[in-house]
Amino acid sequence: MPSAIEVHQLSKHFGSVRAVDDLSFEVTAGRVTGFLGPNGSGKTTTLRILLGLVASSAGTATFDGRRYVELDDPVRHVGAVLEATSFHPSRRAEDHLKSVAIGAGIPISRVDETLDLVGLGDVARRRVGKFSMGMRQRLQLATALLGDPEILILDEPSNGLDPQGIQWLRTFIRHQASLGHAVLVSSHLLSEMEETVDDVVIVSHGRLVLQTTLAELASQAGTRTGLRIRSPELARLMALLHAIPVAYRQLAHDMLVIDGATPEWFGPFAAQHQLVLYELIHERGSLEEVFLSLTHGFDAADPRQAVGQPVGAGWPGPAPMQAGPS
Repeated sequence: MPSAIEVHQLSKHFGSVRAVDDLSFEVTAGRVTGFLGPNGSGKTTTLRILLGLVASSAGTATFDGRRYVELDDPVRHVGAVLEATSFHPSRRAEDHLKSVAIGAGIPISRVDETLDLVGLGDVARRRVGKFSMGMRQRLQLATALLGDPEILILDEPSNGLDPQGIQWLRTFIRHQASLGHAVLVSSHLLSEMEETVDDVVIVSHGRLVLQTTLAELASQAGTRTGLRIRSPELARLMALLHAIPVAYRQLAHDMLVIDGATPEWFGPFAAQHQLVLYELIHERGSLEEVFLSLTHGFDAADPRQAVGQPVGAGWPGPAPMQAGPS
């Protein structure tokens, strides 16, 4: 299936700051793609370039091979919610959508259809100033959907939503993909997206870290194991691990995680050094841990970091990596 969105070697520089740096990825119709990265990783700048709101320094960002400004009828092709809209508080929800529809040449009949689609049909005559945060989010979605677009772009759409609103949003996004639409959703938290997306595009410092399917990322998480250890002798334990060396992360004053370690290796090690242990738990990695490890300190020039291999693969035995508390 051809890509609905193509970003190719895209760059944007603000003076000496490289907000987007040689970024390339694709979004396919009929699938939800999570555009993921820490705050400040260039996600919003990329989306604004896609929508023609910011000029790129280099590269291209296109919809079905055309830039946004080249689309014949952009509101019927692309719908977007980039940031909180400053709705006029005294305007009714349906009147807001009617004004947008008239300006875009969309039939007024589409207003009621869209309000029903986002669950606001019963409050169409209510003034926006009396809307909750979740209702305002739905009204923004209704505005983006007026033209029945084939592509939907949402920038951090779950911000400010309560758990019920987040669950509704997940169902809504999945429904859009089931209709054959391409959906690109940005977020700085994979944990909010893992029940929603099919594919992930992970960025850091404006650069691509990884593009893959959620299933492949989940399988990578399954390979990441470690030992969570709580001990009153943590300082001595860290000194011993540092001398081997072994990769570990300190979580608290008396707790750390040894990445990739197994009980079969650590049990004899602890006995040999007569370490007092309060707790020893063998853990499997989570998707969020994989995401954080991929984006923390990522250096695109270092090919060893491009696929996020699990630390300490091949245990029992120490991993030959630099140790130190996080």
